[in-house]
Amino acid sequence: MKMVVKTLGAADAGEIELNADVFGQPARADILHRVVTWQLEKRRGTARGAQERSDVSRTGKKFGKQKGGGTARHGNRAAPQFIGGGKAHGPRVRDFNPSLNKKVRALGLKIALSVKAAEGKLIVVDNLALDAAKTKGLLGTLQGLGISSGLFIDGTAVDVNFALASRNIHKVDVLPAIGANVYDILNHDHLVLTRAAVEQLEARFNG
Repeated sequence: MKMVVKTLGAADAGEIELNADVFGQPARADILHRVVTWQLEKRRGTARGAQERSDVSRTGKKFGKQKGGGTARHGNRAAPQFIGGGKAHGPRVRDFNPSLNKKVRALGLKIALSVKAAEGKLIVVDNLALDAAKTKGLLGTLQGLGISSGLFIDGTAVDVNFALASRNIHKVDVLPAIGANVYDILNHDHLVLTRAAVEQLEARFNG
């Protein structure tokens, strides 16, 4: 499938042939849901647990007589009402580290790219090079491209001026090709790839 390549100034800069195996997959909401759920769970840190009665080292000797002492009939310092005692019904250690087959993850990324291409929300640009890191100038460039929410993916490294100019713009993010992922692609209205990003993404799946 062919696509017109544009410059950041919205001028035509030739054409590019997109690999149908990467950018022409049929949409599958079930695969996208599995991959996005896996990504969000992987972001979560390990939930820490608390020490309960069986985890603390406290005396089990009875405090005093059962009757006549004028105090409650306690029998163990590990009870939760005492300082240093174990917590009642405390949080348990939970590790959010789900697994997902590599083939499913790769398919999910292909489908996310294909969905943007099918919706007409995929734009291929020659490069992301800017003469100066000016946010105001970049806002005008994005307006010319018709982008208010977009994910920009470059090749091995992102242009420094573009990264600096875009970091304070809401709903505009930039990543190197190695960081392309399903959640960020679906979380933006437009997907903008450079020629280098297209080459690296296609090599990533075919290599």
